[in-house]
Amino acid sequence: MNRQSNSLLLAATLAIVSLASAFAQDDLAEPLQPLKPFLGKTWKGAFANSTPEKPVIDVSRWERALNGKAVRIVHSINNGEYGGESFIFWDNEKKSLVFYYFTTAGFFTTGTSTCEDNKLVSHEYVKGAAANGVTEVKSTFAITPDGKMTSTAEYFKNGKWEGGREVVYVEDAMAQVVFK
Repeated sequence: MNRQSNSLLLAATLAIVSLASAFAQDDLAEPLQPLKPFLGKTWKGAFANSTPEKPVIDVSRWERALNGKAVRIVHSINNGEYGGESFIFWDNEKKSLVFYYFTTAGFFTTGTSTCEDNKLVSHEYVKGAAANGVTEVKSTFAITPDGKMTSTAEYFKNGKWEGGREVVYVEDAMAQVVFK
């Protein structure tokens, strides 16, 4: 084989490998398909109560995980002051999307999610003393028509549901999830 043939063979091989890799990245378990609009993106948003004097900024990365059998979400608030990591997957026994969320604050949650109309709606139970008395969380993540992501949550604390977070995110490829 001459040098030109080797170059063409190498280019063809790289193209096939790239195409196969891109296809594999799109391969996602059927129950997770509604989450595709969230995936492969880094989102950055300010909490509704954030101020210039006291900013509360969240950076969240959503990605395909475990060969498409799960979705992994990592996030950090204010460059690592707080952060967490979630895995969402289909549980055949429960016939539901199930997730675990682990935090840098020492507590974790587990819950179930449903997908409807570009929304991920979750109900989770909090485990661990560092959760400031919160025992349950109901949250919704949604993709808006203009391509933003919104997140709202309410917390069950001291026997009643109370307001929680509201964040509007924009896609920001330069933003970084930071853990200290």
